[in-house]
Amino acid sequence: MLSSSVILAQTTGPLPYPVTKKTDQVDTYHSTTVADPYRWLEDDRSAETAAWVKAENQVTFDYLSQIPYRKQFQDRLEQVYNYPKYSAPSRKGDWFYFSKNDGLQNQAVLYRQKGLDGKPELVIDSNKLSTDGTTRLGAFSLSKDGKYAVVGLSKGGSDWQEYQVMELATKTYLSDRIEWVKVSGAAWQGDGFYYSRYPKPDGSALAAKNENHQVYFHKLNTPQSADRLVYEDAKNPQRFHTISTTDDERFALLSISDRGKGKDGNSLFYLDAKSTVKTFTPVVAEVTDFSYGVVDNDGDRLLILTNEKAPNSKVIAFDTKKRTFSTLIPEKPEPISENSVSAAGGKLFVEYAKDVTSKVEVYDYSGKYETDVQLPGIGSSSGFGGEKDDKFVFYSFTSFTFPPTIYRYDIASRKSTVFRAPEVDFKPADYETKQVFYTSKDGTKVPMFLTYRKGLKLDGTNPTLLYGYGGFNVSLPPSFSPFRIPFLEQGGVYVQANLRGGSEYGEKWHEQGMKLKKQNVFDDFIAAAEYLIAQHYTSPAKLAIQGGSNGGLLVGAVMNQRPELFRVAIPQVGVMDMLRFHKFTIGWNWIADYGSSDNAEEFKALYAYSPLHNIKPGINYPATLITTADHDDRVVPAHSFKYAATLQAAYKGPNPVLIRIDTNSGHGASNTKKNIETTADIYSFILWNMGVKTLKEIASK
Repeated sequence: MLSSSVILAQTTGPLPYPVTKKTDQVDTYHSTTVADPYRWLEDDRSAETAAWVKAENQVTFDYLSQIPYRKQFQDRLEQVYNYPKYSAPSRKGDWFYFSKNDGLQNQAVLYRQKGLDGKPELVIDSNKLSTDGTTRLGAFSLSKDGKYAVVGLSKGGSDWQEYQVMELATKTYLSDRIEWVKVSGAAWQGDGFYYSRYPKPDGSALAAKNENHQVYFHKLNTPQSADRLVYEDAKNPQRFHTISTTDDERFALLSISDRGKGKDGNSLFYLDAKSTVKTFTPVVAEVTDFSYGVVDNDGDRLLILTNEKAPNSKVIAFDTKKRTFSTLIPEKPEPISENSVSAAGGKLFVEYAKDVTSKVEVYDYSGKYETDVQLPGIGSSSGFGGEKDDKFVFYSFTSFTFPPTIYRYDIASRKSTVFRAPEVDFKPADYETKQVFYTSKDGTKVPMFLTYRKGLKLDGTNPTLLYGYGGFNVSLPPSFSPFRIPFLEQGGVYVQANLRGGSEYGEKWHEQGMKLKKQNVFDDFIAAAEYLIAQHYTSPAKLAIQGGSNGGLLVGAVMNQRPELFRVAIPQVGVMDMLRFHKFTIGWNWIADYGSSDNAEEFKALYAYSPLHNIKPGINYPATLITTADHDDRVVPAHSFKYAATLQAAYKGPNPVLIRIDTNSGHGASNTKKNIETTADIYSFILWNMGVKTLKEIASK
């Protein structure tokens, strides 16, 4: 429990934060000296850092425990999340594979059934793989004949995976065991599979810099030490080398990216099993700023999705015999959604984004348009992939008030029917979603979705949560989350802004939020807040902002630049130190989007907005809850540690500045229980700091 002096601190002064040691560490970047007094917190495995984490968590959880409706939020989140959640089935021979979470299971369970009417049988229950339910199934790749599957397991939220091989007839594991797998799939060919890995790291596997990505071929029933090295490039250690195979296993496809050197695309090579040439042959020999992804092969032809000379992307064919290119599906005014061309039943399913919502068209392999898939409404679709001999495919459709529903699409009749619809403790008819277009600082029109209970009064008093990302060519389309329901039930307005830096309007939209133009993303987010206030949806006293990873950077940068606009800020697992991000794990991979402090011009831009380096004393910062986790080996927790220590030292006002550090979790919550607990704490913190003393009673159906 909090002492009376700590309770008083909620309204009259800062909380009793741990005293964080400062050092005299100073670095020089292009003649500019930059202090880094909390550098020691980068060692997240030291006893000193562990003691700091414990002390910070003590303050944070003592504070959260005093919010009277924290448990009420958690109970309601459990209620609304407690319904069966299915994945769309995928077919392999006579078997259909799918995952299911009964409701509150920590991990989804993998099943299969013979035919659509068969009885489901258990394949893998990840809930039984660890005592706390934090080991997850990260990969499940079936061999072409369906006899074997590569099973990839991740522990505690880490991005590292360990591969094993399951024999499906007996559902037992072979002796095969593959370690140190990261940024990889399992691509079957004949009696084995390709995969990518790093050399065993020195020191902490969760913080060590990942370099020299290697491709190996593993033959069944052999030790990893016997695996054949297929490709490496030791002279360029900060490249990704990933490999896939076509559905018929004829072509092995090697993609190479070099984002550490600022290249936003990839090169592409192939190995033809029918050819006498046993080395990789280039389709595109050099890494460029254009992307090339093989969708499928049609005999000798590789069908490729690319944005070369097509910012909105197009589908081309590369003839491996003639070594010629041809255009199958030309670029359109609407962009093809990222990685959203699927092959099944001899057709190509192409998903376009029209003002951030899905439109799906069907083509044959010659590029001839056949039909549109009639989607259930305005929202987002995904799926459509399958085998070449499939007669039907599955897809999922969702929107903000439309829970993910699985549809079966019959290829011949061109008709969709509901296959599985969830039953959620939620009344969609009570809510509405509106898409608006607001004007950013430079005059750019930016789309934004607002969801709220019908009959909302535009009086500026509504608790509003503004969410954004804005980077890495990632789109934020309409989607349903049961976790938003309790916030909406309290009269909250959920807002999702489609900032530049994403893929909502193709590569040009992405480029407008990259490197030296990153400030556009922050301007877009600030303009979204100003719009919500001007239109009286909310006010600065009732506005919270939230974002994770690159979105955590967004929140940190914006609350530095315009702190008066927001009452609450939730930066989650954020990239907060823009001068050193490339020195940890795969952080160098982000240079293509951010630039690098090693470059003089890019350093100036990074230093100007870096959340860690733009905290200033004397500013009234919003109430801030920073979240991170001890097993985050993507954006290492040192970012959040240093940011929290700096903000606590600089800010002397009444608003709480807390950091919530989860254990045995990673870049996202490692299980359902942790996800519910974190969400309950975030909502409680938001409403408590907006002055909400009690929650509205919600009658469960």
